[in-house]
Amino acid sequence: MPFTLDRIKTSEQIRYWQDNIPVEYLYTVGDVAEKFFERIRDEAKITGIRCGNCRLVYVPPRSYCEKCFARLEEWVELEPKGCVETYTIIHVDTKGSKLEKPVVLAKIKIDNAHGGFIHKLGEVNTEDVKIGMRVEAVFEDKDKRKGSILDIKYFRPADQPKTVDK
Repeated sequence: MPFTLDRIKTSEQIRYWQDNIPVEYLYTVGDVAEKFFERIRDEAKITGIRCGNCRLVYVPPRSYCEKCFARLEEWVELEPKGCVETYTIIHVDTKGSKLEKPVVLAKIKIDNAHGGFIHKLGEVNTEDVKIGMRVEAVFEDKDKRKGSILDIKYFRPADQPKTVDK
């Protein structure tokens, strides 16, 4: 069947590819996210970026304000604390096998920032997790950090004693 730009009228006219399509690519997070992850890796700090017009502080940071579309360039250091906005308790892995211990994933809103991110909760019993719970970041040991969101091991209840950053 020759290729045509005409409207398809029957299923016999549908063309498809039945094989693998080899694609090579390099994914980059961009300048803003790279700086965000470098500060987590190198300094164990959560940073945001403030809009000069709206004064909103975005975490994770982005290049442009979603409210007024201004270019964002003012970096601010934030306390690695926040609160649980919502959460889920996971009892099975991606293959459907029961986990040895449930995993709690939560949407964390970082204090004094607009936005937040989803991350694991640790050092907490599943029955004690609640919306509005105060949490703080626990960072990986410095020699294990690689420059990703996983350099934050998890968030734990904010009233726990702090672990020493190595």
